Amino acid sequence: MSKCIAAIDQGTTSTRCMLFDAAANVLGVGQAEHEQIYPKPGWVEHDASAIWQRTQWVVAEAMSAAGVTGGDIAAVGITNQRETTVVWDRRTGEPVCNAIVWQDTRTKAMCDRLAAEGDAGIDRFRAATGLPLATYFSGPKIAWVLENVDGARARAENGDVIAGTIDAWLVWNLTGGVDGGRHVTDVTNASRTMLMDLRTLRWDAEIAATMGVPVTMLPTIVPSSSAGAYGVTRADGPFGAVIPIAAAVGDQQAALIGQCCFEPGEAKNTYGTGCFMLLNTGEQPNVSEHGLLTTVAYRFGDAPPVYALEGSIAIAGALVQWLRDNLGLIATSGEIEALAKRVDDAAGVYFVPAFSGLFAPHWRSDARGVIVGLTRAVNKAHIARAALEATAYQTREVIDAMRADSGVELTELKVDGGMVVNELLMQFQSDVLGVPVTRPVISETTALGAAFAAGLAVGYFAGLDELRATWRAQQTWRPAIDASTRESLCAGWRKAVQRSLDWVE
Repeated sequence: MSKCIAAIDQGTTSTRCMLFDAAANVLGVGQAEHEQIYPKPGWVEHDASAIWQRTQWVVAEAMSAAGVTGGDIAAVGITNQRETTVVWDRRTGEPVCNAIVWQDTRTKAMCDRLAAEGDAGIDRFRAATGLPLATYFSGPKIAWVLENVDGARARAENGDVIAGTIDAWLVWNLTGGVDGGRHVTDVTNASRTMLMDLRTLRWDAEIAATMGVPVTMLPTIVPSSSAGAYGVTRADGPFGAVIPIAAAVGDQQAALIGQCCFEPGEAKNTYGTGCFMLLNTGEQPNVSEHGLLTTVAYRFGDAPPVYALEGSIAIAGALVQWLRDNLGLIATSGEIEALAKRVDDAAGVYFVPAFSGLFAPHWRSDARGVIVGLTRAVNKAHIARAALEATAYQTREVIDAMRADSGVELTELKVDGGMVVNELLMQFQSDVLGVPVTRPVISETTALGAAFAAGLAVGYFAGLDELRATWRAQQTWRPAIDASTRESLCAGWRKAVQRSLDWVE
């Protein structure tokens, strides 16, 4: 059969491998969840060794489902949960502690201290990195490990302990691990550490020193798509063959690529555990003045990097999981839509899911979750509907900030991720935005974007026009409410957000 591309998609709650052909058809899929570890309030961890184990499982499962061998695979692309941080011993391959997940807030005191020491507060490093000082990002997580795990700093300073985001951890293991694994990360993941200069695409030694992170423990920064930068898989690894690893891209940037948003002004929104909107802004970084992140969208080979504005929402699909696991309101996540459809609206109820604070555009770690507008008439269907609507309202806030920063009026939103199968949510999203919302045939565009990036690097795809030709719309939702109703609903949301603030001293 014709060669295919393998995409490893390592996400917050599960790891999957997907095999794609040249027409972007899915040939085989393997997927496995991993444990969410909550040692203390606000702490979220993963077992990095378990993630590597599950990566090996899902590769084998996908290859079996597709009926292929390693010799049928032209290249491997990796996409990953971004800011989640692993620190490990290069001699033994063992992590020095659990991976610290992007949602984790244990570095709040450190971020507050760094903000207080500078004149610009949380924007102390924004001019260089495009990011506010927040618990979200990887640099403070690395610093926390060095300060709190016995012996970690000394081992890092003598070169035995190294660090990286999940892409670096997987590449290191796939290419050999303790037997010479490559220690590299791509520009999109590096741009999420708060340690990389957006313009030079190099580690900022001054910022790293301020945080107490030795630059020597950080991976080499390479393009998102490259035929030689990542090395090859080991013949005795999960693919059973020597295959070029040709791409690594942070999950949200991978979705931007998978949605073929290659022109400035094109945007996508991914609805997963969190919710992440990216707007392509071209070859110059646009530092936000309205609470957004400036990030690298991608870099293909030696071409100039492309940048994006991003609105990051911490809790989207995770709220549905919370209703399922913590409250028992539903037995499976898929039941949320049927429950919410029992009522025509949320009866004035708003659910602000600030479980770990609010991300863009507020960046308020003092916020906590609230449900407001309750009356005796409210039932569990109204709560379910309010939970779904929360994701749409948060997306509207991000769109408003993007318009203020860029001056670009959104005319259509491309959507992807696990939640876009929920048609009630997609219709309400179109309603509160006032623009069409379009779901592609392949809704899991994160893995597709990794496959596109890898395929470009090895010539499997000829160029961006060929990628655009593979993108196909499956369904479009259009606004069904008038402007005054829209603004009244959004005004209620803004009031609810105010009630969520100042809960943590």
